[in-house]
Amino acid sequence: MLDELKEAIKQLKLKSQALGSILKIEDKKKSLGLLEQETANPDIWKDQNRAKKIMQDKRYLEKELASYEEVRNGVDDLATLIEMAGESDLKDLKLETERLKKLCETLELAALLSGEYDKSNAILSIQAGAGGTDAQDWAQILLRMYSRWAENKEYKVEMVDISYGDEAGIKGVTLTVSGLYAYGYLKSEGGVHRLVRLSPFNSDDKRHTSFAAVQVIPEITEEISLDIDPSELRIDTYRASGPGGQHVNKTDSAVRITHLPTGLVSQSQEGRSQTINRECAMKVLKAKLYEMMKEQQKEKIDELAGERKKIEWGSQIRSYVFQPYTMVKDVRTGVEVSNVQSVVDGNIDPFIEGMLKGTKA
Repeated sequence: MLDELKEAIKQLKLKSQALGSILKIEDKKKSLGLLEQETANPDIWKDQNRAKKIMQDKRYLEKELASYEEVRNGVDDLATLIEMAGESDLKDLKLETERLKKLCETLELAALLSGEYDKSNAILSIQAGAGGTDAQDWAQILLRMYSRWAENKEYKVEMVDISYGDEAGIKGVTLTVSGLYAYGYLKSEGGVHRLVRLSPFNSDDKRHTSFAAVQVIPEITEEISLDIDPSELRIDTYRASGPGGQHVNKTDSAVRITHLPTGLVSQSQEGRSQTINRECAMKVLKAKLYEMMKEQQKEKIDELAGERKKIEWGSQIRSYVFQPYTMVKDVRTGVEVSNVQSVVDGNIDPFIEGMLKGTKA
């Protein structure tokens, strides 16, 4: 065991030495220095949205750099301790080696998030599909799954809008997930998610298949210019409601905005006031419009290149099977996890990593 542990630490040391270049640590230290200069300026808070973004970027850069230093220093400590270790110390050293290895892999994964909007916050929507009440319950399970995942990542989750099912579950929900690389991690979750289980809503004891669609788009920041003509918007207000039709508010605080030229609709009812809900709905509408513009541009490029790709509601990307066996399988990468309960409890990292690393069965 001692020789194996020494070899593992040696390999981890080599990997950690390459980590600085992979993560562009020196560039990130310079970026952090610039952010620290900005936060030292008392005028920063005159623009609340910009200030919040700067503080968020600074906090996550600090966290990433601290994790990098933790790996480098930890590996050096292990290399020293292993030379003096007795048999009783090997178990603890092995656990620490595994912990640092996982931290190193997490940092390497972040290096793959180099897309234009990967650092952005994400707007995630879930819509129940075919399957009636079971599908609405499935949509709520997915809501819990993504909320748990985000909390484990220390991301902030805010509910913009939710529509409850008539009997159980939800018809649809829109969330904002805020944190560095939120969109980068979640972008591959867009598509149709399929559930196979024994339905808790009927007594025929037969397997039931339900579907729910997930859409993920980056949150539009102030740096991206997107002009919307106010005359092209229809803004409706209504009363926010909860399960069973119970009113959350007694006033018309919920807001629905329709972009008339495209028919895109965005709504928000979770804020305490009409002003807050209007701001949230506009933020989501801008993101939807920007995503549509990107898709139309991509469609035009494909057409010019002679390859016309059909853009549709989505195709099945993952199956979650509770009966007659337990397994979650991503059809794009072939990544499989047998512990389906762990996945719906928020452990979706194997599937995200599979997409980022280009795993193929």
